[in-house]
Amino acid sequence: MTALCCVPAATFVAEVLIGTPPRRRRVTARGAAASPRTVILVPAHNERSVIVGTLDNLRGELDEQTSLLVVADNCEDDTPALAEGAGARVVRRVDPSRRGKGYAIEFGLAELAKDPPEIVVIVDADCRVEKGSIRILAERAHSTGRPVQAEYLILPPRLEPRTAVNAVAFLIKNRVRPLGLLRLGLPTQLTGSGMAFPWDVIRKAPAMGAYLVEDMLMGLELARLGSPPLFCPEARVKSELPLRDQAQSGQRRRWEHGHLATLIAHGPRLVRDGVLRGDLSLLALGLDLLVPPLSLFVLGLTVVVGLNALATLVGGLGAGPLVLSFGALVAVGASVLGAWLTQGRELVPLRYALLVPGYVLWKLPLYLAFAARRKQATWEQTERSP
Repeated sequence: MTALCCVPAATFVAEVLIGTPPRRRRVTARGAAASPRTVILVPAHNERSVIVGTLDNLRGELDEQTSLLVVADNCEDDTPALAEGAGARVVRRVDPSRRGKGYAIEFGLAELAKDPPEIVVIVDADCRVEKGSIRILAERAHSTGRPVQAEYLILPPRLEPRTAVNAVAFLIKNRVRPLGLLRLGLPTQLTGSGMAFPWDVIRKAPAMGAYLVEDMLMGLELARLGSPPLFCPEARVKSELPLRDQAQSGQRRRWEHGHLATLIAHGPRLVRDGVLRGDLSLLALGLDLLVPPLSLFVLGLTVVVGLNALATLVGGLGAGPLVLSFGALVAVGASVLGAWLTQGRELVPLRYALLVPGYVLWKLPLYLAFAARRKQATWEQTERSP
């Protein structure tokens, strides 16, 4: 049990420590060569409250080589009309029995196959792209022949205890750890928005329609096929957590249940395949995937320390497991603190650090539901603020 905790702890600490030092100044895309022909694909389901703002943002990324396609997936509102009014090309998908982002992406790719671009960039309908990021992603994917993931941060619309701690967790997961892997020359996970793919690569991806974390699984499957994703911190995408508590809880449940299911089903197999094939990319992705969501990780380490302390004091077990597990807990905590000091202070004031234990306990029912086999199995729309 202690050894099982120490492996993901060592992975997490190494990634965070290497990814924590400040990044170099952003390098914008420039060069004499023409940009690859690119399509920005936006899957959208009932997004009337956000779609116009997203398309207005993306319009600044368009040029003679870059176009925009919105997949209006099972929309029951005026999302298609609003997207067309904003100047986007829109295709409508109607299939109520198969709903979700994965299906929408498959439909969009089938449409693009009629006249394939060189690069496809997928951006969620509630995101804002930093200027120049689409071109950076497209050129990086074109030059490397690999999937490329932008820095994708999900920020709280207002600062409060739960959203503040959650923002730090996203910062570590989607910026610090991928940056550590990049500095080690290793691939990263796909995180959902701001993903660029060479056409020949994305057409090899298996169907992901029914999965809750289709982006993460797509990246793993493409890595198995020889195209591991690459992190691109110069390209940046942001979105906001929904305002309403119920919507936030549903979004977290979907992400974390999907993450845990993928961890269990694919993590050990990726590590095994990486070792047997001598493939460092698969091994690194497997070890990275075995790191649980941060709250569950800290909670699990704390439980292991408590059990080892009990076994040492009452059961006569040697102090070795207690020392190892306690050291792992301290190292994880110290690396999170270092990441916050270096890159997270602008997001979360110090006073919120005192609320981390309460935040972990608040999320306990989510993990108990997963353990009791009540994990979320179907996609559902995140409720947007009106």
